[in-house]
Amino acid sequence: MSQVPVWFERRFEFSFPVELHPNLCARLRGTPARIEETLSGRSHEILVRKLQQKWSAQEQAGHLLDLELLWLTRVNDYVAGRAQLATTDLQNRKTDEANYNSRPLEQILAEFRSARERLLKRVNELDTSLFSRAIPHPRLKTPMRLVDHLYFVAEHDDHHLARIWELLTEA
Repeated sequence: MSQVPVWFERRFEFSFPVELHPNLCARLRGTPARIEETLSGRSHEILVRKLQQKWSAQEQAGHLLDLELLWLTRVNDYVAGRAQLATTDLQNRKTDEANYNSRPLEQILAEFRSARERLLKRVNELDTSLFSRAIPHPRLKTPMRLVDHLYFVAEHDDHHLARIWELLTEA
C-alpha cells in the first residue's frame, strides 16, 4: 500500500509571496535530472513492474511527460487572461493508452527534459507582473496565481517522484 498521499485528495494553500517564482522555477528545472538519477541503472523489469494495477515507475515518468502540454497551456491562459485555467482529463487516459512500458526509457526522459525546457523558457519570457495574476483552477475551484500554478506543477512532480521511489524500493 502506498504511503504517498492521493493526488486528488490534496488541498493547497497559496499564501506564499509571489517573489518565490525564481525558487519554483529552479525546482522545476531540476525535475528532469532527479527523474533521470532515480531511474538510471534500474533493470527494465523493475521499471515496468506494476503493483496493485497502478502505473509502473516508467509509466509515472511518462505521465509527467504527458502533462507538460497542460502546464504550458495553463501558462498561456495567464498570458491571455482567460476566465478559467484549461481543464484536463482527470481519468489520465493519455497515460493509460501511451504504452510507456514498451518505449525506451531514454526516449521518455529526453522528451520530458525537452518539454520541461520549453515550459521554463516560456515562463522566463513573461513579465513579472503576470506571476500575481489569478485565474480559477477548474478542479480545485479556487483562484490560482501563476506563481501558484508553478508550485502546483512542482508538487505534482514531487508526488510522482515519491511514487516512483516507492515502486523502486518495494520488494
